[in-house]
Amino acid sequence: MRKFIVNVNGNSYEVEVEEVGASAAAPAPAAAAAPKAAAPAPKKAAAPLNGVPVKAPMPGNVLDIKVSSGATVKAGDTLVILEAMKMENEIKAPQAGVVTVVVSKGSTVNTGDVLVTIA
Repeated sequence: MRKFIVNVNGNSYEVEVEEVGASAAAPAPAAAAAPKAAAPAPKKAAAPLNGVPVKAPMPGNVLDIKVSSGATVKAGDTLVILEAMKMENEIKAPQAGVVTVVVSKGSTVNTGDVLVTIA
């Protein structure tokens, strides 16, 4: 277990995080009154990537998908509307090509997750 101090809105919280794959021979830590961090969510299965991936620049929710798989787009066309911190962000095509949509409307994505590919 590792201890960290996390500051949220000016309040400090002491949290303990268990290291995954930590040695079983490590001594058990003393009980702490601080809340423990939740285990990370399981990774989504990777979609096959053919073409240039267009990745999420930030974590957020997919509000709308403006294209469908098989559509031809030009550089600068809006592909996906990503909501992050109550703001709608247009994710645009970096190049022209044929789109393959990887995400679905309403899904939650993390920074770096592939939204669409352009071939």
